[in-house]
Amino acid sequence: MTGKILVLTAIDDELDKARTPEGVEVIYSGVGKVNAASAATLALLELRPSLIINYGTAGKICEKLRGLVEVAHVVQRDMMAMPLAPRGCTPLSPALDRLSSGYGDVTCGTGDSFVTSSDPWLNENNIDIVDMELFAIAHVCQRHSVRWRALKFITDDANDFAAEHWTANVADGQELFWDAMKKLT
Repeated sequence: MTGKILVLTAIDDELDKARTPEGVEVIYSGVGKVNAASAATLALLELRPSLIINYGTAGKICEKLRGLVEVAHVVQRDMMAMPLAPRGCTPLSPALDRLSSGYGDVTCGTGDSFVTSSDPWLNENNIDIVDMELFAIAHVCQRHSVRWRALKFITDDANDFAAEHWTANVADGQELFWDAMKKLT
């Protein structure tokens, strides 16, 4: 698969492999940062893609966002090693606190929790959306010098109704994603 595109997504409910175009492979990582990092590392070592695209669902913090968005920057919203480093920062690793794809204009906060309530830190740090896998995937890509991009479908408002809305909307971004992929392949 060397030189081809790899799409990493958490679960098959988010993306059906049936529409995968020639030159693209889809791998399901499982939910959360550990699963995503493990799947990304294994995929990079075995398949040697030239580009990894993370597609998935996200809750919105920024009210104006809708539909499919491209992520420019990602941080760890649940890295809390105070007093060694401020929230969102890994102690002794400042170069890996904010990862950038070079595409889009949205900032994503990744964490191993499903956001269902307001978090002032997200607003204070200009986080537009929240997910559970992207930071881990971008981190692995950066460590292995592989380009990455991320396209996220907004399923919910990261509030009390987030789980209900995510469940109802989890598969709704597939068409938009595959249309966007036509421009990348």
